[in-house]
Amino acid sequence: MLDSLLFHLMLIGALGIGSQWLAWRFNLPAIVIMSVAGLLAGPAFGLIDPKEDFDTLFKPIISMAVAIILFEGSLNLDVREIRGIGGPILRIISIGAVLAWLFGAIAAHLVADLSWAVSFVIGGLFIVTGPTVIIPLLRQAKLKPKPAKILKWEGIIVDPFGAVLAVFAYEFIKILTEKTGSSMDLVWFILASLLAVLIGWLVGRGIGWMFEKGYVPEFLKAPIVFAAVLATFVLSDEIGHETGLLAVTAIGVTLANMHIASINDMRHFKENISVLLISGIFIMLTASLSVDTLEKILDWRIIVFVLLMLFVVRPLSIFLSTIKSDLSTKEKILVGWIAPRGIVALTVSGYFAGVLTDAGFKDASILTSLTFALVFATVCVHGFSIGWIAKKLDLALSETPGVLLVGGNAFTTELAKVLKELKVPVLLTDASWYRLLSARKYEVPVFRGEILSSHTEYEIDMTPYDYMLTMTEIDAYNALVCTTFIPEYGRNNVFQLSLNKQKEEGLDEIVHTVGGRLLFKEGITWEHLNDKIEEGYVIRQTSITEKYSFEQFKEERNEDTLYLFVFTKSKELHFFAEGTDIDVSDGDTLVSLGPAFNHYEEKKTTN
Repeated sequence: MLDSLLFHLMLIGALGIGSQWLAWRFNLPAIVIMSVAGLLAGPAFGLIDPKEDFDTLFKPIISMAVAIILFEGSLNLDVREIRGIGGPILRIISIGAVLAWLFGAIAAHLVADLSWAVSFVIGGLFIVTGPTVIIPLLRQAKLKPKPAKILKWEGIIVDPFGAVLAVFAYEFIKILTEKTGSSMDLVWFILASLLAVLIGWLVGRGIGWMFEKGYVPEFLKAPIVFAAVLATFVLSDEIGHETGLLAVTAIGVTLANMHIASINDMRHFKENISVLLISGIFIMLTASLSVDTLEKILDWRIIVFVLLMLFVVRPLSIFLSTIKSDLSTKEKILVGWIAPRGIVALTVSGYFAGVLTDAGFKDASILTSLTFALVFATVCVHGFSIGWIAKKLDLALSETPGVLLVGGNAFTTELAKVLKELKVPVLLTDASWYRLLSARKYEVPVFRGEILSSHTEYEIDMTPYDYMLTMTEIDAYNALVCTTFIPEYGRNNVFQLSLNKQKEEGLDEIVHTVGGRLLFKEGITWEHLNDKIEEGYVIRQTSITEKYSFEQFKEERNEDTLYLFVFTKSKELHFFAEGTDIDVSDGDTLVSLGPAFNHYEEKKTTN
């Protein structure tokens, strides 16, 4: 029973998602854990062998999953995001990619002892990074916007380009070696690549037009997009091998820059699908490796080649391609170091290992081992080092979790001031300059704009902020903002004030899944907080120590004191919320709202 295909599918899913959870729980690179899990389940213990289990379906499953993952990544490539940094990105994905191809081919020939033909094929393939590996690392490291955007755009754009470059090199080699190749094959491949981009653009425009005109109902939009992506990928791939990746990337970029609301609504659903596919595919690929393939990785030539790719080829191609650009030396060092390879490199190298060996290039038999060695090394080294090196170069955001406050008023201004004093990243947003006036006087970071606008995500870098607190006077608006940002921040990190049931009737019937968590406690409304500020209440910071415990503070506090949040000694934030108990320990800072003099101080003054 345990050898059934159904059990193997279940195990692949469990290992993939389990690896993702462990990575989140212990703040580790997910790709590393998935790779180890796949190796243990496959070659180590022989629990699964996806190539044998899925037989002829193995390669189509991998290919279609890669197409969907690449499409989902390219759907985030809005040109508005790269205003001011388009020059360096263009240089890296053009000049940098070509240099990396040439340097990688030279290293493969001189060190890995591959023929020039095989070296140029594999050199083209190894320029790819891709969204499957770079996006999780960027999410983990919390880089500053500029290097993060450069790495993201490079990874998604170069991914299909690398695969196509490898095929181009293969077609060119067939002509030079007169092994069943002709110049017309090369011309046809170039035309097929251009045709794939055109097809992708037309499909993207067509989908966008249908969505804008209302020709597709909401419940069919996601299925139609996925069906169109897969159909375009297969059609383009039949015309020219590996050109399907160009086509799906073109669809994603086209839709991303049409600024269609429906696409934004589906984005988080597609991200969830992408996470599931990445998890499953990495488990399948690593579990399919043979013991013989893994043993070849220990060959000194492969080890030296990987080291050259890490420490010479990548940094050199980045530095040369960004000469006289506006990138700082620190940014060049970071971008030149981070280049993890992923799914596309593994899948396409398997294809070329077969066709090159069949064409008479016997040295191509080590391509799978060489590729996995580079993938595993870069994923591990870059995954564990990106956060450390970004901090050393001052290109990482603060480790302290930040707070995004929505709604300018007297209370949020005072709250933002305290957060700023605690050196917590904070941003106060409102659509009105007038409501932000007092915050600006205190030099509190502010943003004037509509938080729900589609332009806002390109004007505000959301990365530093882990919590969102919506505190406007409009309860329905607070709930709408919370519901909109729950997929991005997580339900536990989005808060709104208690509803003012005296102003509106029927609020008890609102579904509890709409909106964020209830901030502070039931009954603490916008009116309540701002009235207290006008009455002279203050937000007080209290250090909890062995000599002055939390219990002692509770005994001495004024009965009107409201607990707001705890800033722990390990620089974590815990906001008080309805139905939540928070442990306050020695070394923590308790922040509360209360009268200018608390009950204990009043008692001492009276005596």
